[in-house]
Amino acid sequence: MKALALVTTGGLEYLRVQELPDPTLQSADEVLVQVRFGALNRLDLFVAEGLPGVSYTFPHIVGSDAAGIVRQVGTGVRELAAGDRVMVNPTLSCGRCAACGVGEESLCSRLHVLGEHCAGTLAEYIVVPAANLARVPVQMPWAEAASFSLATLTAWRMLLSRARLEAGETVLIWGIGGGVAMAGLRIAGLQGARTIVTSGSNPKLERAKGLGADFVLNHRESDIAVEVRRITEGRGVDVVVDTVGEHTWSASLRALRRGGRLVTCGATTGPRVSLDLRRLFWHQWSLLGSTLGNRREYAEIVRLAEEGKLWPVVDRVVPLDDAVSAFARLHRGEQTGKLVIEVTQ
Repeated sequence: MKALALVTTGGLEYLRVQELPDPTLQSADEVLVQVRFGALNRLDLFVAEGLPGVSYTFPHIVGSDAAGIVRQVGTGVRELAAGDRVMVNPTLSCGRCAACGVGEESLCSRLHVLGEHCAGTLAEYIVVPAANLARVPVQMPWAEAASFSLATLTAWRMLLSRARLEAGETVLIWGIGGGVAMAGLRIAGLQGARTIVTSGSNPKLERAKGLGADFVLNHRESDIAVEVRRITEGRGVDVVVDTVGEHTWSASLRALRRGGRLVTCGATTGPRVSLDLRRLFWHQWSLLGSTLGNRREYAEIVRLAEEGKLWPVVDRVVPLDDAVSAFARLHRGEQTGKLVIEVTQ
């Protein structure tokens, strides 16, 4: 089969479209899927560079998101059959640890993510547990189905399970255009919250307006914390969604109201931040980390997708042979929405 794989880590120049052996079912609960489309996440860039503490066997197939057609099911699989259209939840959990026992798979002691810790989705065929598959909603196109799982699940857990965003509250979302930020905008809108989004690109901000953002701010041209205080009449926002890290941390805290919540799932510009503990306890802030989501949360976002809600925004679709160009576009931050790879026709 054809697959996009790293021959080593160190950058995008080590990505190659290669012929690799087809995967086969190894256990009764697994499913063989012919991948139609895959989608990129910023995680894929980190994998290409090499993640601390993660060891790979090369060639290493990249990609975490995908949608495709079931071709074979294990003997223990009852809920799916050959021919079903499915999308992939890339979170692999052990099912046996204490966290899994209480339905918190994203806190699994052996948590793995497709494409990060094991072979990924940008291949003509993949094998995954049946529990990690959901049927594609009837009206959802392939590209949107392939783009759906990782970013939407991550944003859902951040905003609702961790930050507990409520109707009428105000949320600041950094870096609109990225998959998690775009999903966060949609989720906040469904929740009845007021949204302030930022970007360094005015066209991205215009697109965000069209998608329902209440206020848009160019973080290259404005002091975001000052503008947020103006918009909120000096109060600050209830929730900040920060996936950027070092470059935005200080402004995120300055934009936060007393008793507000900051939730983060990434550190694109670096992982090291500083914090004056006196401000933390005096303002009674809650600083929250978040990673992916559990199966209950995934079932909920799939239900909403079936209702025509929470569909991702697709930036563009490219063929597998041109996939590295999509990685480069993601690296430059030029996308508005998800970059999608057509793996098979």
